[in-house]
Amino acid sequence: MISNKKPKGILIAIGGAVDKGTGPDDDKNNAENLMEKFLEEGILRRLLEALSGKKKRIEVITTASLIPEETGQHYIDAFKKLGNENVGVIHIKTRKDTLIPEYLDRIKHASGILFTGGNQLRLTTIFGGTELLTTMMERYQNEHFIVAGTSAGAMAMSTTMIFGGSSTEALLKGEVKLSRGFGFIEDVTFDTHFIKRGRFGRLCQTIATNPIGIGIGLGEDTGLLITNGDHMEAIGSGLVMIVEGGNIKYTNIADIEDGEPISIENLTVHVLSKGHNYILSERRMI
Repeated sequence: MISNKKPKGILIAIGGAVDKGTGPDDDKNNAENLMEKFLEEGILRRLLEALSGKKKRIEVITTASLIPEETGQHYIDAFKKLGNENVGVIHIKTRKDTLIPEYLDRIKHASGILFTGGNQLRLTTIFGGTELLTTMMERYQNEHFIVAGTSAGAMAMSTTMIFGGSSTEALLKGEVKLSRGFGFIEDVTFDTHFIKRGRFGRLCQTIATNPIGIGIGLGEDTGLLITNGDHMEAIGSGLVMIVEGGNIKYTNIADIEDGEPISIENLTVHVLSKGHNYILSERRMI
């Protein structure tokens, strides 16, 4: 559980267009390479700049991916292009793997970690309740420690996590599947590949169900850099969409049956592009 104090670490949630062939959350026909534009727009560069210490060691965790070796090499090559070869890859494939002492030691000595894309349920079911996740959380709370994630890796960061739901039927009650994420940040739900895959309805239903939270939709080639667990800066080439439920005047979601369409009155939406900011605690753009 997150404490009330502001974390000293930094979260970087990335909307996708990084991993290639990562499974259920990724269309095989849409398998994406790391593009030059992505490097130029500076998301991974910003991640490297945020790392502390002389060694700037980053560990890439491939648990969500169905092709971990290829995905890990993909990141090694990408960071090498940006001038940092101090990158490790941790292939944790089962809960038993989380008990390997070497992995815990590497997490304790890294400047930051990056969760790749794939299947977010693999992340939460494998890491939930483990000493590895507790160590990551403690370092994020108490040190200048970077926790980054792309696609599924971003979706698993918050307390409430979307793990399924058709984009075309997302405004039918019960079509969006929610679970508990890692909990690095509270009162937030991330969705990724947001613009390209038309996932606006998924956040609408999520926030109608729990209006105290906010939904954050991350477009591809887009990231959100979060400091103090509160200040959010849009980075990258695409758009970040923020959906708030605090001003909802009416919704029928509690009164209808599963499969019936949802009505929502007075949902608040903000759209951020590169360089624009949002303060979570104040629910406002700056």
